[in-house]
Amino acid sequence: MTALTELTLSQALQQMREGALTSVALTQAYLDRIDQLDDTLHAYLTITRESALAAAKAADQARANGDDRPLLGVPLALKDIFSTRDVETTCGSKILQGYKPVFSATIVERLEAAGMVLLGKLNMDEFAMGSSTENSAYSITRNPWDAGRVPGGSSGGSAAAVSAGMAAGAFGTDTGGSIRQPGAMCGIAALKPSYGRVSRYGVVAFGSSLDCPGPMARTVTDVARLLQVVAGYDPLDSTSMTLDVPDYVAGLTGDIRGLRVGIPKEYFIEGIQPEVEQAVRMAITQFERLGAELIEISLPHTEYSLPTYYLIAPAEASANLARYDGIRFGPRQELGEMWPTYKATRGQGFGAEVKRRIMLGTYALSAGYYDAYYGKAQAVRTLIKRDFDKAFQDVDVIVTPTAPTTAFRIGENTADPLQMYLADIFTLPASLAGICGLNVPCGFDSEGLPIGLQILGAAFDEATVLRAGHAYEQATDWHSRRPML
Repeated sequence: MTALTELTLSQALQQMREGALTSVALTQAYLDRIDQLDDTLHAYLTITRESALAAAKAADQARANGDDRPLLGVPLALKDIFSTRDVETTCGSKILQGYKPVFSATIVERLEAAGMVLLGKLNMDEFAMGSSTENSAYSITRNPWDAGRVPGGSSGGSAAAVSAGMAAGAFGTDTGGSIRQPGAMCGIAALKPSYGRVSRYGVVAFGSSLDCPGPMARTVTDVARLLQVVAGYDPLDSTSMTLDVPDYVAGLTGDIRGLRVGIPKEYFIEGIQPEVEQAVRMAITQFERLGAELIEISLPHTEYSLPTYYLIAPAEASANLARYDGIRFGPRQELGEMWPTYKATRGQGFGAEVKRRIMLGTYALSAGYYDAYYGKAQAVRTLIKRDFDKAFQDVDVIVTPTAPTTAFRIGENTADPLQMYLADIFTLPASLAGICGLNVPCGFDSEGLPIGLQILGAAFDEATVLRAGHAYEQATDWHSRRPML
């Protein structure tokens, strides 16, 4: 008999609808799994045990009364970046330790309205700044496939929880790859929606022009179900788009005959792990077998994505994190005068990576350097977006590796920030362009670590990306493999 935590979200939902499974039993199974594994993996920062069981009991009663909301009774978990009413929300930082919001983010409210059972809040790199979840102020999350390796980041807790069967699904945020890259390293489906498709209201800000909340789950179908609930216009978010939301699940036909798949030569670069390139090229061949048309394309400004991102994102971060001064937000180290108080408060509250990015961003925005650095980076960002706009005139999706390597060892890159930043080199361009991207598992390396395939689509064309990912997933079995825990 399959363990309850081995069920996909869609399978569990179907069994609850048929009366073969209760939300209380499913929720308890996940809580037991968390108790069993989380002392090793450290995916969770907060476990909402009592409220989860109460919500599961209420869901079962509601179902008995004829309720059939889209996520009724499904146990999910959230990256600790989503404001959640009366639940500690730390953003992985000591400076927000003990903070319990008096409101919930729009995405949380929509999930609750759909019937979600909240299992808890998940670990992350502090203020989403990192590619490995080693920058959390509380603990290092470990990869379920190898506890000596990172799960990716900054949504590493979300990816690890889903991969290890400690949640039916989870939500993370993607600023430069923080959903897709940990999805690749933990072997799950993970979607970065287009910028403006999902509300950012109530999401603690890192890079305001880049942040995208999105779903992570074991299958593309599960990801589509989660996106369906949270996508759509929100008047509380000025960047939210007033566009119709397609029926994502209904669009998963398995048929991609005639789909035009772009293969960008700039993504198969020197330094990529050979097993990653081999697995991705085999996946591309699988698309051709499914009836897709392969088209070689060029995205010529790809090489500038890394420096462009690491000017724009830190600049926005330095502005967003200015509020954590011990006066408006955060604990205060009172030293009598303003500047000593600021210095002591932030010096003790922020970790090294956050300080590094604040300093870099403040420098890029300072008088005399704005035009040379930040202004030029924004101009290059426009060129990167134009590359994608031009490519999508000729192709429907673009297929690339998600990350240049499989999961690296804990501590391997912490002394070399540039090497750490390179882990996001294939995900950054799509973030700068504001388009959507999906990770799906496409193989394993010789050490048994997952390899990710990235499928990119034009802005607000998540439906085509999900259809392509689902068709590939149905033709392979990579997504069905589980870590031996």
